[in-house]
Amino acid sequence: MRRNSNGYYASSVAGGETVRAFVPDPLPPLPVLDLSGGRQQLLEKATLALGRLDSVCLLLPDPQLFLYSYIRREAVLSSQIEGTQSSLNDLLLFEMEEASGVPFDDVQEVSNYIAALEHGMARLREGFPLCNRLLREMHEKLMSKGRGSEKQPGEFRRSQNWIGGTRPGNARFVPPPPQEVDACMAALERFLHGQGDGIPTLLRAALAHVQFETIHPFLDGNGRLGRLLIVLLLYHGQLLSQPLLYLSLYLKQHRAVYYELLDRVRVEGDWEAWVDFFLEGVDRTASAAVLTVQRLTGLFAEDVNRIQMQGGVSAAAIRSMLRVLAALRERPLCSLKELANRSGLSFPTAAKAVQTLVEGGLVHELTGQRRNRVFAYTAYLDILNEEEEP
Repeated sequence: MRRNSNGYYASSVAGGETVRAFVPDPLPPLPVLDLSGGRQQLLEKATLALGRLDSVCLLLPDPQLFLYSYIRREAVLSSQIEGTQSSLNDLLLFEMEEASGVPFDDVQEVSNYIAALEHGMARLREGFPLCNRLLREMHEKLMSKGRGSEKQPGEFRRSQNWIGGTRPGNARFVPPPPQEVDACMAALERFLHGQGDGIPTLLRAALAHVQFETIHPFLDGNGRLGRLLIVLLLYHGQLLSQPLLYLSLYLKQHRAVYYELLDRVRVEGDWEAWVDFFLEGVDRTASAAVLTVQRLTGLFAEDVNRIQMQGGVSAAAIRSMLRVLAALRERPLCSLKELANRSGLSFPTAAKAVQTLVEGGLVHELTGQRRNRVFAYTAYLDILNEEEEP
């Protein structure tokens, strides 16, 4: 539906140029969203997919183990949209004190993303409201170290920014002037609370994401925080009991369409086209995550069975290998020292168990060194990494 206008333009100055900056109307859009033509069915399908994802994680021995790696995979993908080159292996190596040589700036950004998410989830669990203060706190975590740390972490911007182009005058989009940011974010905060307006949580997340990206309230990190806002809303709205749904891979694979639809909302007020795209992404992403959980469950069971069925190995050795494998489910990339600590085995016993797992093809050594070796549960990492290719 074309609404012709989703806001108004105001003059602003950026880089010595006077530009037309867009100030969005408060949410929800008027006229209200059109849920006809199959859109209601899309909403129901996406909601059901979220329900399946939330329940299927109960199949895992410990959902937190899946969350540890899955959140890190998402952090990598979300940061790649912003131009970083880090991989999941880079991040896991970075988090190991013994590891070195990974691209520091890129992987620091990814690590900051995880810190921001964990802070936001912890605050919501303790009853803190989903509000602008929480978003500023998360932004401070997101930009605390590495690139962008000088760009007012935790503070709404006090200068004009722009998106795309070589300068403000030829930018693809210019967000609201700095003096309008507080009012725009206050209106967005009221919409986030949205008590009594009857808008389903999934639609609230779809609308709020676009509004946040349009306001672009910070000097840097808006894309990553805008994507985090989606999962916070789904958790806050009780559609998910864990932060399990991330759209970064979907948005990365359909980046041109994503940006085009954001522009159509701003220029034409076409919220419906965006909502269709968003709901399809939720359905696809949740369904893919369900398959990932099911595959991991099958992998864990198969590998435990392989160890238990090994011939010519003592019962004690099998128990040691199972404990090492359990440790690798917690951290699929680990040093030998950490594997010994996590499995509760002595260093020599852990080393012998790991060597047997390497010989059996379940575990691979990454460094090729005699000391400070790093071992990977390769099949686990492969399942997480394979979806990164478009």
